[in-house]
This record gives sequence, C-alpha cells and structure tokens, in this order.
Amino acid sequence: MYDHILVPTDGSDHASRAADHGAMLAEAFDATLHLLTVVDIEAAAGPFSAGGVDEAYVEDRTAAEREALSDLTASLEGSGAVETTVATGNPAEGILDYVDDHGVDLVVMGTHGRSGLRRYLTGSVAERVLRLSPVPVLTMRATDESTSGYEDILVPTDGSERAHAALAHALALADAFDGTLHAVSVVNVGDIATGAEVSVPAGLLDELESRATEATQAIASEAETAGVDVVTAVSTGRPKHDLLEYVAANDIDLVCMGTHGRTGLDRVLLGSTAEALVRQADTPVLTVSEESDGD
Repeated sequence: MYDHILVPTDGSDHASRAADHGAMLAEAFDATLHLLTVVDIEAAAGPFSAGGVDEAYVEDRTAAEREALSDLTASLEGSGAVETTVATGNPAEGILDYVDDHGVDLVVMGTHGRSGLRRYLTGSVAERVLRLSPVPVLTMRATDESTSGYEDILVPTDGSERAHAALAHALALADAFDGTLHAVSVVNVGDIATGAEVSVPAGLLDELESRATEATQAIASEAETAGVDVVTAVSTGRPKHDLLEYVAANDIDLVCMGTHGRTGLDRVLLGSTAEALVRQADTPVLTVSEESDGD
C-alpha cells in the first residue's frame, strides 16, 4: 500500500509526533521514510530582512536543519530506510513538489489543533497540503497519545464514492496492525429537518436509516472478505458531533475518511465533517481524496 512515506517536519512537538507515526508505518509496510524540512528563508530571517539574506545565512540555517533531521532520524526506532532533505522556499509548495518528485504515496504531518475562537484548520502549511495533496494525508496533533499501532479504525460512511475512497487504506492498515474496522454512518437530521424544530417527513427517516445501514454493511462485507474484523453502527443526529463522540467512546486509534476531490483550479474544502475531525479528534485522521489511487 505504501512504499514512500513523507513526514514534513519543522522541529515542533506536533511534527515530532508525526515522525513517530511515520516511522511506525514505514516499518509496518517496509516503506522508505522521507523526512523533509522546507525552510522559508525570508520568514526565518524576520521582519528586518527587507534587503534579503546573504548566502552565509542560508548555509547556516540549512546546516542547522540538517543537524536537526539527523537527530530526529537517530531518535526513531525501527523505521528502516530513511532519507532526509532540507530545501528552501515556500513550505507548502515544497512539500507538494516533493510528493510529486519522489513518488510519495502517503504524507504524515502534525497539526496545531488550536481551539477556541481563533480556531484554524491546521495552520496554513498543513491546510494547503491537506487540500491539494494528490495522495492521502495522515494528520495528528501534538496532544495525541503515542501509539504502537491502530487497533480500532473508524471509517465514517454515507454510501458515497467519496466515503468509499478511504476503505482500501483502512483495510490495509487494519491488516497491518491486526485492527478492527468500525463502519459508522450518521443520518444527518440537520439535512432532513423541515423547519426550526426538528421535524422529519413521515417515512423519510426510515428510508435514510435503511440507506445508512446498507452503506455500513457494504463496508462490512469487504472487510470480511479481506479477513478483517468489523463492527457497524448507524445513528441519527449530527455527523461531526456523533463521530467525535464515537471516537471517544470506542477508544478509536485512527479515523480514515474520504474527502471531496478537486475540480480544475478550484480548491475545494475537505468537507465540514472531515475538517471538524481533523481539528478536534483526539486521534490521528487519515484523509483520502476520492481522486486518490487506492492501490
């Protein structure tokens, strides 16, 4: 499933946590782990560098980052082959270029996980990578507890191709870590309410719940064929809220979910449910575009 796993790092706690997950995955899939630091020289030099920075500054900064990557590599256990690179330029563009140039099939990166009124998706770099990456992106916050595997993997589904796109990855991860899939579908009452009060037309709720059950059973069937343990659940409520509650209540180690694809030059959002889970879930989240190759 994964041959080349990229971990962009800036030396922060959330990036170090991502490196731990990347190393674990590289060992499980016998993949090459790529550690990449992209230094934005102008930003690093600060607000008083209007005249530019000299070559000596660039060399000193990149040398320091190479040393930091060397230290990070030494701290990782069981990761096998590791390649380290320090580049300069726009970090998001550098990461996306590296994905294209090195045959990367999974990006693993940390997020800020900020909360409160000033809530951001993940910071501008991770947000751009999440939205534009042609390959799946696994994100986690620095607050996530370290893990030795993914024993319980949540696959949210609404029966769409977008939701189904993540299944091949979830199955591969469950097989690699002897995990259990949780196929969960939440019927969104917000979409079917007809007024200020939650009021559902007669028969519609039953039909939607039936479709949700079919969606979870379709995943269960593929999991059973692959020899992966699976449980299913269908609820009625608010997908963001209910899925976050399910993560907490069932000790989920990983969320694996599909996202909107990109059309033309449009930078389509991941989708509100996926963004909520990336921002708020106390567990890593693997987002897979429906355009990604699941092989």
